[in-house]
Amino acid sequence: MKRGKKYQEAAKLIDRSVQYDTNEAISLVKKSATAKFDETVEVHIRLGVDGRHADQQVRGAVVLPHGTGKTVRVLVFAKGDKVAEAEAAGADYVGGDELIPKIQNDGWLDFDVVVATPDMMGIVGRLGRVLGPKGLMPNPKAGTVTMDVTKAVNDIKAGKIEYRLDKTNIIHVPVGKASFTEEQLADNFQALMSAIIKAKPASAKGQYLKSITLTSTMGPGVKLNTTRFA
Repeated sequence: MKRGKKYQEAAKLIDRSVQYDTNEAISLVKKSATAKFDETVEVHIRLGVDGRHADQQVRGAVVLPHGTGKTVRVLVFAKGDKVAEAEAAGADYVGGDELIPKIQNDGWLDFDVVVATPDMMGIVGRLGRVLGPKGLMPNPKAGTVTMDVTKAVNDIKAGKIEYRLDKTNIIHVPVGKASFTEEQLADNFQALMSAIIKAKPASAKGQYLKSITLTSTMGPGVKLNTTRFA
């Protein structure tokens, strides 16, 4: 794959044979984020688990202390007094049955996170084929199926992110923007790592953290020393 000049220049800063400590890695990622827009800083964590087994699934959510730097649009499925509660909490969209055809037939997906009260999951379940593949299906483990819609919306707006394994047992999550200070990125990264280490399944054997790579949207990956988190 042919890389651009900026990428090649940035790649020279990074020694691919080295596993860096957190602060050094963050500094390198910031230096190599040279795009004309504010790049997202992402973490890719390969875990020593087999997500095909239910008892080795790693999934959850964590509120990043400094948020993600992105404005998150929240859709809440609710009824009764929970509608007003969701609106008061700052949800961008609130509704019920009437939203099903809009999402299913019209392809409306102008939201980033979906929250639902448990009594609405029968309705939301009908959207499984649309929301599931996009990772938008509400889930109790992620705190997005709850009666406390105020807390759910507040947490999401404050920078709550969801993490889950993909098919290759890797977790991909944003931890901020390249414009963040190194301290802000380090705080967010530590909060994420603490949550993932805490989420280690009891049945996981051997090395849990196989590899950790930090990168910006357009920049090269920087490998981290996993032993510091063991």
